[in-house]
Amino acid sequence: MRISKLAPSERIQGRWLCHLEDGTILRITENEIVAFGLCSGLELSPEQLEQVERAAKAAAVRDKALDLLAARPLSRKELVDKLTARPRNREKEPLADRETAEAAADRLEELGYLNDEAYARTVADHYAAKGWGPARIRDELYRRGVPRDYWDEALEDLEAPDNAIDAFLQKKLRGADLTDPKSYQRAANALARRGFRWEDIKEGLRRYGGALEEEF
Repeated sequence: MRISKLAPSERIQGRWLCHLEDGTILRITENEIVAFGLCSGLELSPEQLEQVERAAKAAAVRDKALDLLAARPLSRKELVDKLTARPRNREKEPLADRETAEAAADRLEELGYLNDEAYARTVADHYAAKGWGPARIRDELYRRGVPRDYWDEALEDLEAPDNAIDAFLQKKLRGADLTDPKSYQRAANALARRGFRWEDIKEGLRRYGGALEEEF
């Protein structure tokens, strides 16, 4: 297969368009041009063409991965899942198979664009600021596919839960009589749903005047 034209893209900096004689256009980067010695008029063997096509596909997957990370931070699992997700049009194939997506993730980790440890801290900080407790933040880290190895360190960097519990009680339960068992239980349940430990909940309710003779 002969390359009929090789020219830089007018829309995307760093991308080149490799026009083949059968009308196919491969979107590649300078890395592929140098690696395969590509130029206009070059005749590619079937093996060379397959290698160039594979490299072009990998480059496209990396570009998409960068676009996804530019939109918002992601865990490695989230990124790979998005790259391998089947389009809404079921007749189309996913952008990448898992091997290609994992390779793209490996490269972006090497370049520092993808970092699960830093992402764990970002997620923990974000949801702690929303008033979530440790258990619910762990659930969110799990949902986002963050490796468990990074959970404890991310949570250790957070402030003690006292302020978050006090802020929640002051905002949501203003005027409530926490000496009433039903009000006490409702407040405790609300804090438990936000992911706080029972011991921290009891201490917070005591600070808010909610101590009972017999706590449950």
